[in-house]
Amino acid sequence: MRLLTMAGQKFDHRDVLDVDHGRLEASLRDHIAERGFPCVGAKSALANEKLEVLAGWRLTSAWNDVMIHDRLLDWSDRYEADPSGLRSLAVVFDGPVDLTEEAFEAAMWERLQSLADKDSWRGQSYCENVSSDPADPHFSLSFGRQAYFVVGLHPNASRTARRTPYPTLVFNLHDQFEQLRESQRYERMREAILKRDEALDGSINPMLARHGEASEAKQYSGRVVGSDWQCPFHDQRTA
Repeated sequence: MRLLTMAGQKFDHRDVLDVDHGRLEASLRDHIAERGFPCVGAKSALANEKLEVLAGWRLTSAWNDVMIHDRLLDWSDRYEADPSGLRSLAVVFDGPVDLTEEAFEAAMWERLQSLADKDSWRGQSYCENVSSDPADPHFSLSFGRQAYFVVGLHPNASRTARRTPYPTLVFNLHDQFEQLRESQRYERMREAILKRDEALDGSINPMLARHGEASEAKQYSGRVVGSDWQCPFHDQRTA
């Protein structure tokens, strides 16, 4: 029996591999399929079989980072070859399920920083259509030369729509939103999402903002943050 050591703790190698992929994937699909779930874009991706779900071990661990980045590179290539339809790539982690909103946010940015570092190390240039500065209103993450908006979900989220059984990161291609704007569909979809979100929680998510008006980095974790919040992310490719 081989034991691995991470962060000063020993664990059985078999425990890491013993992740129930079917259970984790079903938990997210069921959450999106709920009648009151507000994001009609996610519902469209689910209905059209353009939601791909990966299973991960722990959000607080780097164990799956290479695998996730591999999928992001492949996802970007596939989108470039065929940009039709709304699609999302989601990673559902088996734990931890007891993270506070602050702890989830910190772990989420650790994973995103690790993935961005791998993108840089693998020689991928930053998407030229967005900014790599998280304080910039035009900021987005970049993987495989494509820009991404990330939605974080977890059991202790304050917003009902973000409250899933397991920690989850959903990667949405920024270019999809631009296509919606060009086709005059973006504002209609946004209005529908806001109305459904208000019906679910009694108020509109105060962190929502259009790209270009405020940095989208504040929206990723789902936690309400103030004007003094600083994003703990720095891309190595930033000049």
